[in-house]
Amino acid sequence: MKKPNNVFHIPSFTTAQAMLSLAVEGERLKVENHKMAEMMARTILKALDCKDHYTFGHSMRVAYFSLVTGREMGLSDEEMKELELSAIFHDIGKIGTPDQVLNKPSRLTEEEFLVMKQHPELTYEILKEYPYFEKVALNARYHHERYDGRGYPMGMKGDDIPLFARIILIADTFDAMTSTRPYRKGLDYSVAFDELSQFSGSQFDPKCVAAFVEGMRKESLKGESEFHIPLLDRKFAKNAA
Repeated sequence: MKKPNNVFHIPSFTTAQAMLSLAVEGERLKVENHKMAEMMARTILKALDCKDHYTFGHSMRVAYFSLVTGREMGLSDEEMKELELSAIFHDIGKIGTPDQVLNKPSRLTEEEFLVMKQHPELTYEILKEYPYFEKVALNARYHHERYDGRGYPMGMKGDDIPLFARIILIADTFDAMTSTRPYRKGLDYSVAFDELSQFSGSQFDPKCVAAFVEGMRKESLKGESEFHIPLLDRKFAKNAA
């Protein structure tokens, strides 16, 4: 008698063992790759800290603000890890920015600003070759794209910009506004919140702005003076800027 074509064949015990072994090995390699990626990330961050301590501290604060926003938006654990790495690395390309531009104590000239604007592409070039950082590289590359399409380097618009890049832009801008620099005093948080709201829908994604402001409101109720960065398992002062 001819067997039906839809008969389901149960794998043998040996085949099942082999499949299980492959799955276990795949998971082990995934864990090892994750550990190697984190070690590499910490090494790159040490290099950034040696090159420019201010940018290192700025990157930690941007990561903190981004994670606050991500939690408020209900991101998964995996998404939060990607967001954290993307925010931490968003300015890593500044390693390649000339010191006279990076550490200038006054406002940049138009020519110097054009040099500074190259750092997202430099970040992308640094990170793109390592598969684990592929999404991180893209998120960092596009963190200066504006919601209305008037940003750089690609002039992307709206939801075409990766979500994490949209979050990082808000965190990056907020830290720039509230940090004191040699040529100007940082803004109070309330004033900076108003600035973000004013440009919500033009420079910034409205949903991300709303999540950021609400998340930061909840953070202020905790009354904590430090924030924690999981990758480094280290706390940083909130008022360091």
